[in-house]
Amino acid sequence: DPYAPLAAALADAHGRSRFGGWRNVPSRPQTKRYAVAGEEIEVRYRHTRAGGLEADGVRVVRADARLVVLEVDGVRRNFEVARYGDEIHVNTTRLTALPRFPDPTAQHTPGSLLAPMPGTVVRVAEGLSVGAAVRAGEPLLWLEAMKMEHKVVAPVAGTLSALHAVPGQQVTVGALLAVVQEP
Repeated sequence: DPYAPLAAALADAHGRSRFGGWRNVPSRPQTKRYAVAGEEIEVRYRHTRAGGLEADGVRVVRADARLVVLEVDGVRRNFEVARYGDEIHVNTTRLTALPRFPDPTAQHTPGSLLAPMPGTVVRVAEGLSVGAAVRAGEPLLWLEAMKMEHKVVAPVAGTLSALHAVPGQQVTVGALLAVVQEP
């Protein structure tokens, strides 16, 4: 059922305080990701000013932890929701909740140096270039964040196979800075 992931997200959102108080501006859409039959699906919904929930093109009639009622094209549809850890059953559809923020290290090759925080690359070790041999723990570059400098060191001894950081570059947390390959 194409609305099962939305029903799962709305059931999960039920009762969760959105801000802890009243706000005059509407909230940004919330997103949830699920795996359904090997396919990754992302759904969006938003909290309304009145404390309810809404989703594009679908009217949310009721949403609690076990029952979600949606009105789609004028037809009301009931979704019974049961949760077992990360696995969610919505009527006959089985979904797996995916993490909101995937682990950035899982997306990179071993030896990848990722920015531990947002900041600015202030300098790169003198003479450092692709192909250079590095020792484990050797400082490769420095980031400035919150008016402090932070060393980024080689995780292992090996060869620098990629260098993506340049002085003055702004980086976000998890940005790939360099890659050190073990021999």
